[in-house]
Amino acid sequence: MSEMPTVPGAVIVISSHVVRGTVGNRAAVFALETLGHRVWALPTVILPWHPGHGRSTRVVMPDADFQSVINDLASAPWTGEVRAVLSGYLGSAAQAEGVGRLVTMLRNRNPDLFYACDPVIGDASGLYVPVEVAAAIRDRLLPLATLATPNRFELAWLAGATLETNAAILDAALGLGPSRVLVTSAIPMMSGGTGNLYLSGRHALLAEHRLIDNPPNGTGDLLSAVFLARLLQGLSEERALQMATASVFEIIARSRKRGADELTLEQDASSLATPMAMVQMRRLMHPSQLRPK
Repeated sequence: MSEMPTVPGAVIVISSHVVRGTVGNRAAVFALETLGHRVWALPTVILPWHPGHGRSTRVVMPDADFQSVINDLASAPWTGEVRAVLSGYLGSAAQAEGVGRLVTMLRNRNPDLFYACDPVIGDASGLYVPVEVAAAIRDRLLPLATLATPNRFELAWLAGATLETNAAILDAALGLGPSRVLVTSAIPMMSGGTGNLYLSGRHALLAEHRLIDNPPNGTGDLLSAVFLARLLQGLSEERALQMATASVFEIIARSRKRGADELTLEQDASSLATPMAMVQMRRLMHPSQLRPK
């Protein structure tokens, strides 16, 4: 797949909104705008803060209203601006259907529309969305996605497989559907590290950095947005992965050093634009090379 040219355009970001904090749309919109992209932001749910901080009010956009907004966006006079869509946390299965309709309608006008699906459904403790929401993302949205960005535990659920090696992760990613898959929380090859594993038709890459215990929430949302931003800028996949991984690692480290309970994005815009953190890049055996001809 050829690299995309650098042209102006907007990104529609569809995910959760918190009043306090830097998760979901709060992380993705800041990152994309900091890196020079116009953003149309659509919240799926509204919360005072991330559920990890404790129970709070949860307002899910009613399905009928969500579908009406989707219809408005699809028929807006500015749809020609839209170059990409990024979806994250969804509040209902019907929202997945709405996102799917929007992507399909936008692609009818622009076949090159880039759709990044971050299937925010769970972590090491299991699913934290209803099964019907996770299934709708798997069945409705992943088949449309140019890029999927699950964590290892989400990929395991989506693929119905146990993923205890990077070879297993790569094999599951190959069968997921999208032509590009970025898997966070991959198996590190360096002691005391963690990694982001990326698979496309050309590359199988592992970007590793030092593991930081108890990072603030929102790192997956941030990585998906920064990686998408770098691809839209026309960087090679390897360079985009290296820079996105470095940015997120650097922001996590700085946030933890400050003792913050949220990512301190407002103080770390320079880490998005020009990250200085060291990232170990490794080329892995592409799973297609291991399969019989």
